[in-house]
Parts: sequence; structure tokens; C-alpha cells
Amino acid sequence: MFDAVEAAQVVVVVPQAKLAAAKTIAARAAGAASGYLTVVAGGETRQASVVAGLAVVAPEVDVVLVHDAARALTPGSLFDRVISAVRTGGAEGGGVIPALPVSDTIKRIDRREKVVATVNRNDLVHVQTPQGFPRAALDAAYAAALKEHTDDAALFQEAGGTVSIVEGEARAFKITTPWDLRRAENVLGISSGLRTGLGVDVHAYDDSAPLWLGGIYWPDEPGLAGHSDGDVVVHAICDALLSAAGLGDMGTRFGSDDPRFAGARSETFLRETLTLVTGSGFAVGNVAVQVIGKRPRIAPRRSEVETLLTGLVGAPVSVSATTTDGLGFTGRGEGITAIALATITAN
Repeated sequence: MFDAVEAAQVVVVVPQAKLAAAKTIAARAAGAASGYLTVVAGGETRQASVVAGLAVVAPEVDVVLVHDAARALTPGSLFDRVISAVRTGGAEGGGVIPALPVSDTIKRIDRREKVVATVNRNDLVHVQTPQGFPRAALDAAYAAALKEHTDDAALFQEAGGTVSIVEGEARAFKITTPWDLRRAENVLGISSGLRTGLGVDVHAYDDSAPLWLGGIYWPDEPGLAGHSDGDVVVHAICDALLSAAGLGDMGTRFGSDDPRFAGARSETFLRETLTLVTGSGFAVGNVAVQVIGKRPRIAPRRSEVETLLTGLVGAPVSVSATTTDGLGFTGRGEGITAIALATITAN
């Protein structure tokens, strides 16, 4: 990250609760260079955390770079570029920040969310980190700060300093959402790609309940016992999707002891499951469900079930059915089992 002939101190600022674990991780990562590494607890705000970091910077350090850990893929060349710009004067001895041009059209809106103007994007840039400053000037700026700022350059300017830019790097994007994480995995060549998940659900018949199966109502059939509507097909699909995305299962997400879900339609669980899966940066590829039981006969309404579930899931859903030739729980006509297999892909 730094020129091999120039010593550099690395200060890692972490939450107090993570301090011990961070020190262990940092020492393992630094190896023989651990003498140049300091790990300290931060404050309640980003600004307070930077102050905590500055407090342990060695006296001989003359250039300070403040970097966001969320920009984990920032190449070392960008650090070198910022250091060089600060050393050669930057903006008349001021701070230096990496930036990229804005490519999207920018609109200004009012409080009613109505567009009032198109902003000239030629005057705008995306700002990144590390942001570099002469040590003494940055110390003075933080000592004089009277309010919170969103980044170090804003605080530095508030104290009267000047800031210039150098060319940023596309790889220096922030990893703050599941989609960002998928992007980072792709950049590193470790994308999870296709994932599969398995879901199984079993419910006993309940003659006093209506039968909801595959999201539709089946008249003149015994229902299924359960805290909600007992729809084993939809429940198995939910478990398969959650399994594929590594998000647990229905028991942990929608507990059977939660009164909010008493008698709930399973369509509700499916919609919430899809929100969790897509919110984690995945798209559903397809779902296959096998229904095992003596009744009802699935074949006459298979197309209806598949059409409904495909619409809900937003991806192809196929449904098949079989019996166990009189064997076991389902063979004795005591209830229904559903097994679902789901595939998802990282967006």
C-alpha cells in the first residue's frame, strides 16, 4: 500500500465492544509489521472516532490519510496518489481527496418531491477516501471543530483549509448494502453465483379447518393443522428460499408462538421471505415443489397453483405430486408433506 522505503503507521479505529477481537485480527493480518499497527476504540460519531485515531499518531508523521473501512477494495495506488499530492503541495498545502466524475443526470427536488431543476453535473464529483492532509493542519482543524461534518474535507475547509482532488478509483466503492457485497465478490472473483436451498414442511389433517394448499382454497377437503393456514407448499417454498440465501428458516423468521401470525395466510410469509431474499442481493431463479399425500388430488388444479405461485415468486414454480403407497405418515392419510427446491442467483 505504501512505498517500501517509507515507514507508515496504520491506526485502526473500531467500536469499543469490538476492540479485543479487532486487535487479534489486526495482529494476525500485520504479521511481522505489527509494530507499525495501532488499534484503538472510537467514539459515538465518525468525527469522534477520527479524533481518537489522531490522538495516537506518532509525532514524526507529517501526512495523515483518513480512510473508510467500507471502501475495502481501494487499490494501494490510490493511497500513493493522495500522499504524493499532499507532499507536493496539493491545493496550496491543503488537503487532497480522490474523486470520480458524476455520470448520472442530477435533479434538484422540493419538499413535495417535485423536480425543480436539473443540476449541472460538470461541477460535481463523487468523493472517495483516503482523504489526505498535512498532519499539523488536520490536527488544528479537528481541535477547532464546533459541529459534526460528513467527511474530513468538509471539516478541514470549515477551519479555513483548502482541498483539491486527484483521480479516484472505481474499485474504491463503499460496501454498505448486500448488493455492494455481491459486487465486491464479483470483483474479487469469488461470486457465490448460483445457490440452491431445500425446504420441507409437514402438517397433519384437521377436519375443522379449511384447506389452503399452494396458495389456493380447496373446498370439500380436510384442512391442515397449524399456527397459520398450514399451507405446506408455501411453507416449504419459504424454507427453501431462506435456506438458499443463508437466512435461516421459517421457524426463526416467523415463529409459531408469535400471535401476529395466528391464522395468517401463507402468502404473507412468502412475500416477506422474498423481501428478505431480494434485500440480501439475490434473485430467484426457479422453484420446484413435490407434494406427498393421499389427498387432495393435485393434478386437476396443478396449472392453477403453478400460475399463482409463479406470479407471487416472480420466477417459474413447478408443482408435482406423489403418494407413498400406503407407507408412513402420509401413506396412512394422516397429513401432507411438501418438499421444495429453490435456486437463487446473486445480483
